[in-house]
Amino acid sequence: MQTTEAISTVFPLLAAANPDTLELIMSMAVEHEYPAGRAVLMEDAWGNAVYFVESGWVKVRRHGATDDDSAALAILGRGDFFGEMAVLDESPRSTDVVSMTQVKLLSVAAQQFVKILFKDPQLHHRMLQLMVRRLRQTNFRFQLRDQAPAVKLVYTIVSLAEAYGEEASPGIVDVVNLSAQDLADLADISLNESKKILEKLIEKGWVKINAAQHTMHILNIHQMSSLLNQINNK
Repeated sequence: MQTTEAISTVFPLLAAANPDTLELIMSMAVEHEYPAGRAVLMEDAWGNAVYFVESGWVKVRRHGATDDDSAALAILGRGDFFGEMAVLDESPRSTDVVSMTQVKLLSVAAQQFVKILFKDPQLHHRMLQLMVRRLRQTNFRFQLRDQAPAVKLVYTIVSLAEAYGEEASPGIVDVVNLSAQDLADLADISLNESKKILEKLIEKGWVKINAAQHTMHILNIHQMSSLLNQINNK
């Protein structure tokens, strides 16, 4: 397991914790490693712990009537966390979390985490800030409902890049390679629209897919962000 200093660098939430809190969290944290395509949190396990993504990518997935009806609700990468809402919400859930790549997670049991959270005001405040940020992102996605499908998809890709992307070189950012269906789910567009828009982005040289590395190279992140800003300012 990494040192407390390294952990506070990886996780924006834990960076707000005082040294004693960090030591306590690390003494309680359990490490998990999963290969790609593995369910890392089943629907009946929500509320048991808070999970931190140390490396890799996971997908929060909603279930439908059949397995084929499942849809991506969120994609989370290095430094993010999940399970915090379910700690306080005991209602039945129809979602799970699956690994998209090989992942490393840290988990802290729910009751232990709640006790730690309320003993450290800075950590408590930081968690509230991050939860509000997620709510704002959700609200903004709702505001995009009347925008063209291309705008929704570009926003989805740019948001992932800004939150989790790794800069490969100036102007080029790498994120996990999302399927056309996952992009469609996240952007709230049809699968056919997702495929066509993704093809155009590849043709324009804005996006390149590296299937072997399970990576999407965003080759012109600044231009994509600028496009969104121009649309939002109209």
